[in-house]
Amino acid sequence: MSASSPDRRSGWQPRPRPEWLRHVNEEGRVLDARAVVPLDEDSLLRSAAENTGLEDFGDEHWREPFRILLRALEEEADLNFWGRVYTRSDLIMHLEGRLRITDWYRRHPETEDEQVRAPVFVTGLPRSGTTIMQEILGADPGSRVVHMWEARFPVPPRAPGDPRPDPRMAKADAIVTMQDRITPEWAGMHKVGGELPVECIEFTYSSFVSDAFSASFQVPTYSSHIAQLDQSYPFWWHRRVLKLLQSRWPTPRWLLKGPTHLPYLPQLFDAYPDARIVLMLRDPVKALASVVDVCGTLFWMRSDDPYSGDSYGQFLSVDPVVANLERLIGWLEDGTIPRERVCPVRYVEFFADPASQLERLYGALDMELTVGGLAAMQGYISAKPKGKHGEHDYETGGEAAIAAEREKFRRFQEYFGVPSEV
Repeated sequence: MSASSPDRRSGWQPRPRPEWLRHVNEEGRVLDARAVVPLDEDSLLRSAAENTGLEDFGDEHWREPFRILLRALEEEADLNFWGRVYTRSDLIMHLEGRLRITDWYRRHPETEDEQVRAPVFVTGLPRSGTTIMQEILGADPGSRVVHMWEARFPVPPRAPGDPRPDPRMAKADAIVTMQDRITPEWAGMHKVGGELPVECIEFTYSSFVSDAFSASFQVPTYSSHIAQLDQSYPFWWHRRVLKLLQSRWPTPRWLLKGPTHLPYLPQLFDAYPDARIVLMLRDPVKALASVVDVCGTLFWMRSDDPYSGDSYGQFLSVDPVVANLERLIGWLEDGTIPRERVCPVRYVEFFADPASQLERLYGALDMELTVGGLAAMQGYISAKPKGKHGEHDYETGGEAAIAAEREKFRRFQEYFGVPSEV
């Protein structure tokens, strides 16, 4: 980047760790962490197989990315002791999920015949309001979201009338809220929970071609590798999970969310030709400052040197972000993606008048807006407690840095009419 537009990551500072975690990592430094907590392929696959009683991991497309990820974790991620424990547990869980999904399809081959029709995807720059928009639209009874517990433990898929609560809800909640116990500030950045809606990235973990890993660890060689891959595979796996989840619960309309879909919208439409896109638009300078803080915190959960590399760089550095936005404009202009099925939503404008904006959005995407659906979404907005889990405070930078970034984002802001917020 140019001197006039410094990299925000260079000045990022983590919050102090909880005392319990600081002590665990201090004690862990005197141990042979790699021997105590191995991250090698054989032991991970063996543990997942032993835990599930299954051996078939399905297709082979995931194995090379998986191996590159493991090598990057050892050579680049600089995991501390707790980071290794946390990472091994996660990897085994994702492998177990892969085994169970593959086994479900073996035992229920009719699942292949499921059709995912006209899914709605909320996307945009990270930290541009995609989460709150998913929650609002998800309040409409006509839409179905993927909940965290379903993403982590999709087998067996639930059916209407199943007894509640499903024990997987509490298990998923205990696992994902560990982030809050490792970094208490996380709750104010991005609330997680077993029963909350999740973005698609949560159920692409088990494809092992996922930006989820790039956002969790400093693994730049892995990030570079998957950026060069044909993205049809992770979208195939994405559709595979949705078909499984709806196989016992007919689902007229999926409501999905994924900021990391933004660079891959042509591939998304290849996978879902009838998809509809809710494109969230917010001041990119503000969004970038926020995502640098969020990702720094994610890296800090597992490493003492959170910004040691360029993992997730296409969402964290100005120039790659600008390039992604320029490509988006180009795709809309040349018809690579269907303009009529992309509805831009300016964050500030939406919350100034949610009712009329919801009517506009549903009309633009040719979706039925029922009286009950509108009332449910308005009720959700009214009841949403702002700052219940703490505020997300982060630095937006000095005037010179903001001005330099603003100039680079000028075309995007002018093209979509996005107001400046900082």
